This record gives sequence, structure tokens and C-alpha cells, in this order.
Amino acid sequence: MTTVHHDALRAVNGVLLPGFTGTDAPAWLLSACEEGLAGVIYFAYNTPDVATTARLSASLHEAAPDLLIAIDEEGGDVSRLEAATGSSIPGAAALGVIDDVDLTERVGLALGRLLAATGVDLDLAPVLDVNSRTENPVVGVRAFGATPDLVSRHGAAFVQGLHRAGVGACGKHFPGHGATDVDSHLSLPVVDDPLETIRERDLPPFVRAFEPDVAIDSIMTAHLLVPAIGPRPVSLEPAAALVARELGFEGPIITDALDMGAVKGADGIGEVAVQAIEGGADLLCLGTTVGRDDEELFRQAQSALLAAVEQGRVTVERLLESAARTARTVRRVRELQASTGATCGPTEATAALEALAAVGQEAAERAVRTHGPLARLDPTGPAPDVIDLRQRFDHAAGRTAQHVQSALRATFPGTEVHVFSDPAGWEATLAAVSTARPAGDPVRPLVVITREPVPGSREAAMLDALRAARPGLVVVHTGFPDAVPAWFGDETTVVVACGTGRANARAAVGQLTTTTTVEVPR
Repeated sequence: MTTVHHDALRAVNGVLLPGFTGTDAPAWLLSACEEGLAGVIYFAYNTPDVATTARLSASLHEAAPDLLIAIDEEGGDVSRLEAATGSSIPGAAALGVIDDVDLTERVGLALGRLLAATGVDLDLAPVLDVNSRTENPVVGVRAFGATPDLVSRHGAAFVQGLHRAGVGACGKHFPGHGATDVDSHLSLPVVDDPLETIRERDLPPFVRAFEPDVAIDSIMTAHLLVPAIGPRPVSLEPAAALVARELGFEGPIITDALDMGAVKGADGIGEVAVQAIEGGADLLCLGTTVGRDDEELFRQAQSALLAAVEQGRVTVERLLESAARTARTVRRVRELQASTGATCGPTEATAALEALAAVGQEAAERAVRTHGPLARLDPTGPAPDVIDLRQRFDHAAGRTAQHVQSALRATFPGTEVHVFSDPAGWEATLAAVSTARPAGDPVRPLVVITREPVPGSREAAMLDALRAARPGLVVVHTGFPDAVPAWFGDETTVVVACGTGRANARAAVGQLTTTTTVEVPR
């Protein structure tokens, strides 16, 4: 290998953030670490439990002390460290509903201590999107709320909590993904608003995060098209990176995963990787999926960037500038870790997880609200029928979580969960939960789980049919809380869970049996 090629290879590796499958680093990844790899991103199949994660991180940092280990750990609906069990904390929407910035910082601190104990350097959180469209399929309860002020205050507090624990933070999805109704995991959303609207509605949480008392470590760009900024998706658009720099941000700009449907090309991610660098990105999140060749994704990006260097599209100097930004971030995180005394290890991680559960339970219980007439389930009466009306697969969070069902079964043994997948199945389900029961069989309470009963949607139509058949049903709503009054009216009892994570579910089911209720303001 020539010196020139070797230098180019190290420069290219210095902008790559690949994922990988398994709980041991594969040989290709360790080889890349020796050749200047910037970092890795963990997914749920790397982190089956916190002790295993701590051991994996220790081995990676032993192989490459300056390697940046990142993870998408928002809490609530999006968790990698607790993907198997559900998150111990309720997520951003719940914290926004409570609106106690001290609590938000404590949650960030507790989560940060768990991340530090598992060897994670950078949390790809918080979400700084202002969820201005209640039907948003990709942000929703991942956002602190629907106003710039609320998101700004809680985003800053969350970052400060992570920093107190010795962990870096990444604000996403710049310049704001809250005004969309398209999931960028599937296709390219468009925000066709004037730049002034975007500056007033979407950018303030990022501007706040850039201020010296917060000093967020990195930002993640969104896979969405904002014509007012430029003609290319934001993650590939030079003008978007320029906006961030003009606002005073000096850290690394990270792309959202390049294998997402919004930007991935028919031939893979190679050309997209080059365009992202041309667009001002510093770190390319490559993504990964079980059953796919993770090394192939890495090689696609690596080969395309090497070819771009040879062709003069990208210079080694440009790549080294990005690598230097990442290196400064790693040094800062190491300083935070040293100042807080954070250590990585299985014992430390287990203790941190227990502490996270305590603050998570407090937050979840404070967040749950009830809307509409008060109704309770009788613990001594018949167990409920449960129907899950959620229609959309949540690509950010993984498959539709079953934590509400699990919490109901734990509280009410004998709970029946009805599953249907076609019109005939739906008719059978509707008949099964109607008031017509065999003689002597008491009517079972009906609990319905919703996420996006948008008027005109299949979820809304099924909910209306159930309300007509069973006027006294109870809804556990796991979607964005601000939409509840408009979607449900005042006649249906709705327990507002603020998400579908484990902590949310337990608190919501607890609200169905408790005698103390916090009502949603009309």
C-alpha cells in the first residue's frame, strides 16, 4: 500500500461511523480501528444487557482508545440499552408534559451515568425537533413538545444532565423534523415552509443548545428536503451545514443513517456518503440491519470516498478537518469522564440501571394524565379485553412495543389480547368484545391502545366502531399527548401514557386502578 493511499484510507476512515451485528467486534471492524476509524454506533443487537455492553465497550476502547462509541438512547420509545425489556425512563414527551427542567436534568444525569458505565461516549440524543404536526409519524412522543420554548428548555436540561455524568450529547434532527407527516426511514419528507418560519419554529432549540452553558457536542442532520435552505436533502445540502456554522456550532455534524429510504440510492450508500461529505457532514452514520452484511455497507462508503479522493471531488485535507472535529469531541468527553470519575464496567452498569429505574418511575408517574370522564378497572372484577389499534410500524423505536399489554396482564391475570390482521379478523374481534356475552359470563372491561387515530385513518375508524359498540371503553393513548383533546373529544376516558415504553406503560396501567388522577387540561 502506497503512503498516499494509506493516508487517504485513514482520512476516509476518520469520517465513518459504522454499525455491526453481535456482541463482539468483528475482524473487519478491528482492522478499521487500526486504520483510523472514527467511531462505531451501537444497536439493540450489540446491547442485550448492560453488563455485556460494558464488556464490549471496554474491549473496543482497549483496541482503539480514541474510538467514539455512540448509541441512539433517547429513553421512552427509543432504547437500545433496554431494547429487550423497554426503557426505564418515559421519554421526552413525558418530560415536556411534566415541564420540570430539574427533573429533566436528573433524568439526563441518570441516563448519562448508565451510558458512561456501559462505555458509551456519545448519546445520539436529545431530540430537539419541535413536534408542530401532531400526526408526525417519526417524531411524535420523541419530542419534548410542540413549542420552541418548551423544547429549548428541556433539551438544554437533558444535555446538561448527560454532561454531568461524563457523556457527550447529539441534538437531532437539524434543522427540525417536527413539521413533517412522512417517515424518513421510508421516503423523503418535504418541509415547504419559508426560511423565516423555520428560524422561528424549528431552530430555537438548536440555538439554545449551541450556547456556552449547554455547548452540545454534535448535531445530527435530518433526511428531509427544505427547499428554503437548498435543493438537496438537508443531510447532503451544503447550505444546511452553513446554517449550523453561522449559528455558531463548531462541533461535528453527523448524518442520520445513510441506509434510510429517504436518501439511500438503488446501488447502496456509496454515492450518498460522498454527497454527505460534500454537503458538510463530518461523521457518516452508516446504519445496520440484522441479516445484512454490515461490512458491505462499510466498504461501499469507504470505496466511494476513496474514489472521490482520487477523482478530486473530496480532498484529504477536507476529511482531516472533519476528523479533527470528532477528535476534539472525543477529548472533551474524556475530560468530562475524568472530571466525573465515570468508569465502565458490568457492576457499575448494573447499579446505574437500578438508579435510572427509580428516577424513571417518578417521571412516568408524574407524566400520566387522564382525559375525559373518570373510569377505573376493578381489580376484583373480570379481567379486561385489550385491542391494540396501532397501525404503523415505528422504524425509530423498533417493532410495536407490547409493554401496555404486559402491564395489564401483570395487573389483571386473565387479560385477553385480541389480534387481527384482516377485515374478517377485525369483524370477529369487534364481535368478541361486544356486550353480547354467553349467559352467566360477565362483560369484560375493554381497553383500547391507540397511537395515531387521525381523522380519516383506519385507526380512527376502528376506534369509532368500538366506541359505538362499547361506549364505556377505556383508551390508553401512547402517541403525542397534545393531540388527545382533538382526537378523542370529552366523552371517552383516555389515559395519556406519553409513549409506549415500559415506564410509560406501567404508570398508565397504574392510573387505571389508582384513586388519584391528574386530568388533562381542557
